[in-house]
Amino acid sequence: MTWENEFRHRIRSFEASPSAKGGGLSVSIKIRVMSGCYHREHSPNAYRVIDEYFRSHPSAEFSFQEHESGPELLVYLSLGAAGISLTASVINLVTAIIKARSEGIKRGDRPSEPLELIVRGFDENGQLKEEKILKFTSQDPVSKKKIEGTLLNSVKLIFLKDQEKEKQRITQRKRLNPKP
Repeated sequence: MTWENEFRHRIRSFEASPSAKGGGLSVSIKIRVMSGCYHREHSPNAYRVIDEYFRSHPSAEFSFQEHESGPELLVYLSLGAAGISLTASVINLVTAIIKARSEGIKRGDRPSEPLELIVRGFDENGQLKEEKILKFTSQDPVSKKKIEGTLLNSVKLIFLKDQEKEKQRITQRKRLNPKP
């Protein structure tokens, strides 16, 4: 099975879970190390911080996936009148994972290569879309506000165009075929 097919399967499985609710968009938020590994075996101190975060902030709003290249969150974004939205718990978790990497390195985790924040998913035609949106070294300040703004803007640019087109088509159909 190719990586893209495995990823498609993960997204579909997530969409079938109680965490995903109709009327939105499922995406992956990947925190990937640019070289080397970012998983429990090579980053035990960082994962202690991440595990502590989960103990103190339980949530069923997303799926947390551990990979050798770094954690991945499968999240469901709500599409509403105000546009697209991410929950505070997702933003806080992404921020915590990035900060955990820096903390882990301070406490002796190796390797210490930079992280990339990546958004990916499938468009309405089933085509994989992926965008590297931020890069962090272990010395960079981590701003929750910057992460949130960049994630939302990136998701809008990558996926919302197609969603907006669909909303316009539905609106147009309703105008042409009003219910009696």
